[in-house]
Amino acid sequence: MPRAWLDDMRREWSPACRRRETGSVTAVHRPIRGGAAALLVALAAALAPPAASGQTGEEHGAWSSQYAGRRLEIRSPSGEWVFKPQIRVQTRYSSPFDDPPRTVEALEAASSDKLAINRSRFKMDVRLGRQDLSLYTETELDGPTLLDLRVTWQPAPWLGVRVGQWKPEYNRERRDSSGEQQFVERSIVNREFTIDRQQGIMLSGRVGAGRPADVSWWAGVLGGGGRGSGNDGGRPMYMARAQWNPLGRVLGFSQSDIARRTEPALSVAVAAVDNRSRYTRFSSDGGGQLDGFEPGEVDQYQLRQWLFETALHWRGFSWQQEWHQKRVTDRLAGTRRELRGFYAQAGHFVSESWAAWPVPLELTLRYAVVDPDRRVARDTREEWTVAGNWFFDGHRNKLTADLSRLGIDDPTGSGTAWRVRLQWDFSF
Repeated sequence: MPRAWLDDMRREWSPACRRRETGSVTAVHRPIRGGAAALLVALAAALAPPAASGQTGEEHGAWSSQYAGRRLEIRSPSGEWVFKPQIRVQTRYSSPFDDPPRTVEALEAASSDKLAINRSRFKMDVRLGRQDLSLYTETELDGPTLLDLRVTWQPAPWLGVRVGQWKPEYNRERRDSSGEQQFVERSIVNREFTIDRQQGIMLSGRVGAGRPADVSWWAGVLGGGGRGSGNDGGRPMYMARAQWNPLGRVLGFSQSDIARRTEPALSVAVAAVDNRSRYTRFSSDGGGQLDGFEPGEVDQYQLRQWLFETALHWRGFSWQQEWHQKRVTDRLAGTRRELRGFYAQAGHFVSESWAAWPVPLELTLRYAVVDPDRRVARDTREEWTVAGNWFFDGHRNKLTADLSRLGIDDPTGSGTAWRVRLQWDFSF
């Protein structure tokens, strides 16, 4: 590698620069109900400060906009209203399949290469006239489909209120944006255990900042019907998460230590969910069913699940893992199924240890296993994935390539398959 090129890359990725980065579902396709949208607008209007009588934009100056580094920011004359629109496009090639098969038969039959725009999103982050009040919305343009619409009020570090539709802070892998991941896609654990997007209200905060008992917390009451649906008439979903920050620094929901932290950030968390609804699983499409479950009635399926999670970022090294357990009770049939899942992944910018290594290149490794029914002695799915990320502009512009070995062992037999994927994720 030419020395001049390496020096240029190191200057670009110097600490000063790096600090700029700090299968089958029964879907419910309905927009956020009018009442929920009206509640968001009413909350924003109630908390936003009123405009002074007789004052106009001309008296205070003009609105301003700035576009730098593929980032657009629009500010009001006073600077209290800030709009940050963004478009994100994710293009992916996969072979011989994309979504991992869940049966030996499907694994052996999978042989369809795919090249497609996997995600195309419009996002808007808005400061609503004051520092402690914000709105965020995200729309999938292929549809279009409204994914997120939430208002957050943070009057104090120890207390915040969020209302709307979003991915609740249950588990790190799902809460991490698909655009801020180390691999082309989430692990095989995600399908069975995510609660995905929900409508509802959440309280959160951080107490004991900088002390040994530094804890971030979340507690919410959610609709339990998934994206596009509130509550279906039954009992709502209850969710709680406690995250210990033992080193006094909060590790945000984003993968890869792009900032090359000189001080480590460690997270240890537990979380739990209790829900009764028609559904046994959730996805971006809404509520659906795990394999082997039929469409349900109101309050038919009770989900009780919990997790244990750890994560670490330090000097270009990143680690995270989750252990999941989930119990599905069919309250009409009187049957019960237990599921378990685990994944662990690590990544490293090797240039932190070896000067000759390309600075923007990260290597990652992940292992995941799912037991979808503990009543069946021989029924597991495994994943081994190795990946490389080349960051042109952090997570806003990167290339990711990964290679997976997927294995299935079930009562019909066993099988393995290899999969390769290449993805470009770009935001502007």
